[in-house]
Amino acid sequence: MQVFQWINDALLKMTWLSDGIQWLVENVFKLSIDERLGGSIHFFLYDVMKIFILLSVLIFTVSYIQSFFPPERTRKILGRYKGVTANLLGALLGTITPFCSCSSIPLFIGFTSAGLPLGVTFSFLISSPLVDLASVILLASIFNWKIAMAYVVFGVILAVAGGTFISMLHMEDQIEEFVFQNPLLEMDQETMTKRDRIKYAIEQVNEIIHKVWIYVLAGVAIGAAIHNWIPQDIITLILGKNNWFSVPLATLVGIPMYADIFGTLPIAEALVVKGIGIGTALSFMMAVTALSLPSIIMLKNVVKTKLLVLFVGFVTIGIIFIGYLFNAYGYLLF
Repeated sequence: MQVFQWINDALLKMTWLSDGIQWLVENVFKLSIDERLGGSIHFFLYDVMKIFILLSVLIFTVSYIQSFFPPERTRKILGRYKGVTANLLGALLGTITPFCSCSSIPLFIGFTSAGLPLGVTFSFLISSPLVDLASVILLASIFNWKIAMAYVVFGVILAVAGGTFISMLHMEDQIEEFVFQNPLLEMDQETMTKRDRIKYAIEQVNEIIHKVWIYVLAGVAIGAAIHNWIPQDIITLILGKNNWFSVPLATLVGIPMYADIFGTLPIAEALVVKGIGIGTALSFMMAVTALSLPSIIMLKNVVKTKLLVLFVGFVTIGIIFIGYLFNAYGYLLF
């Protein structure tokens, strides 16, 4: 148990990095981390460096594995299954794809045009930006493994439930016609060497880091401000655990925003430190990542209004329900 704790502290929480930055702030900047400015600098530098280190390692690992499963091969595998099993596989596929909501939509179009059931493609569309390996590791590094695993479980359940609900309504007529007029071409599996796979993984790291770095910096900066500058009384007055409206408010505030999950995690961390319910913080994070306004606008070009409203409404209600659940029973996870 002590060995696991040491690995968790050294590799995930990176206590050595926190200690090193504390030394830097106190001995080079001549500031105390117990004061606002010193604490903000420590929070910002530590979270930024930790997130980028973990992201780089995890994206490289996941991308290397993904090189064995290109879209056409994935489509063939998913096409063998039907019903809830297929929706579950679609959701699990989303958990190993490090895409934001906007990046998931082209794959959603590809899978739909290739003839995969609508429920499967929507399960993928929900889970892909919401749950992935990198976010699980980062959640564990910020909170703990119990919260990270519970987040994954409920995220996958939401994705499967959403896909199953949509498939039961048989709403294929709500997909724009151009989607079905551009089927994926059958292509031979390209044989990649180990060097090719490593090159592909490195390219994915560069591409994804290039996309998310600004959101990570912005999220950590906001988190540092919440953590060190905004009085706890003000935050708890608005989003306190005892306010019934805190979860829906956090969800509705998150929907118009656009950020990657890696940029919202530091904000969730700072909110929880200030005494906000874990469910309220996670609801905000889930709304930002799964239902960002740009992704909704992009999806409107692919599906008709009826299906879009159904999708947004179902996911919103699901996120709010999960938030209340975490607020009620989250103490069991600490």
